[in-house]
Amino acid sequence: MIKKFIALGLIAISVALAVIMNVLKPVPEKLETPEAAIAVKTKILQRSNVHLSVESQGTVKARTRTLLTSEVSGTIREVSEGFVSGGIFRKGDTLMQIDTSDYDVALQRAEAQVVSNRAALEFEKARGYQAKKEWAMTGKSEEEAPPLALRTPYLSEAEARLLEAEAELKRAKFKLLRTKIQAPYSGMVSKKMADVGQYVTQGTQLGEMFSTDVVEVRLPLTEKDLSMMDDLSHVTKNSYNEIVLEGSNNGSTNRWFAELVRSEGVVNENNRSQYAVASVTDPYRLDDLDNSPPLLVGTFVRAIIPGRILHNVFKVPRSSVLEGPLVATVNSQQRLDLKPVEILFSDELYHYVSKGLSDGEEVIISAIGTPIEGLRVEVKNALLTENIE
Repeated sequence: MIKKFIALGLIAISVALAVIMNVLKPVPEKLETPEAAIAVKTKILQRSNVHLSVESQGTVKARTRTLLTSEVSGTIREVSEGFVSGGIFRKGDTLMQIDTSDYDVALQRAEAQVVSNRAALEFEKARGYQAKKEWAMTGKSEEEAPPLALRTPYLSEAEARLLEAEAELKRAKFKLLRTKIQAPYSGMVSKKMADVGQYVTQGTQLGEMFSTDVVEVRLPLTEKDLSMMDDLSHVTKNSYNEIVLEGSNNGSTNRWFAELVRSEGVVNENNRSQYAVASVTDPYRLDDLDNSPPLLVGTFVRAIIPGRILHNVFKVPRSSVLEGPLVATVNSQQRLDLKPVEILFSDELYHYVSKGLSDGEEVIISAIGTPIEGLRVEVKNALLTENIE
């Protein structure tokens, strides 16, 4: 029994000591847990004006292209040295000369016929005058005389024959002139189809040529492009200044300036695009003394067209705009704020915000996963200020 009491006493003493130690142990000091913050990149934006631009592409084509044909028949006697593929000519230059022998003879015959019919008319006038005198001897007035008595129909016939002869003379002169094939404008030969010694008939194709004073580029514009531009139905020659064309010439990339001169005014049924036309004056630089590169017909070019101006907007990167649309910003306490905005326009890189932001707003441009209002953020970049002219 004594042993049992001793064991129970030891157990009681151990429990008492454990309770005393637990009660008297020091209370651990509570430390504040630091609030987690996410690292972000930001950009400070300022309200400004944004000049939009549109990109398109097309092939350079001559504004005027002609299939040269013969208006008379005959053998080609002469061909200009410039009448070759790639040859340059000026307005009024003689490109070809067709044999004039037959047309010289026809002209002489027409002139002789005019002289003959003019003489016949004079004879008939004299006969008519004599007929009037003979009628007067009857004592009756000319109003009572029948037309045949005064030879009036014969006089009309003689006048008609003279007019016909004069018309034939004019026709003979025209045909003679058309034996000389002259350039209707300044340009370049693209294809030669006839040469010296060849007999041609009326309608024979002699060659193809195009003007070098102005070339044009048809530029397709989508609905997206048109939304970035002013109304094309009111385009005037000076609506858009300095449209830039870029293309390759002799292995190097060059730039040319063009003007948007008109809209074709229809929607293409195949691609649902509208076409605007840009023109370039003196593309081959024939009158240019500064040795600038020529813009050759057939060149494929990329066009940069100035669009409309967005006034007083913020140029916000697309990564900064969340569904809503909302923009994640950083406030003065370094916490995330979500602000609803009104987007005026968007392109591949930016949203252009008209309402919802203030000048100097610090906008988060990096990915932030799930945005939570009031979340602490830590800016990890040198802040960029963007001023848009």
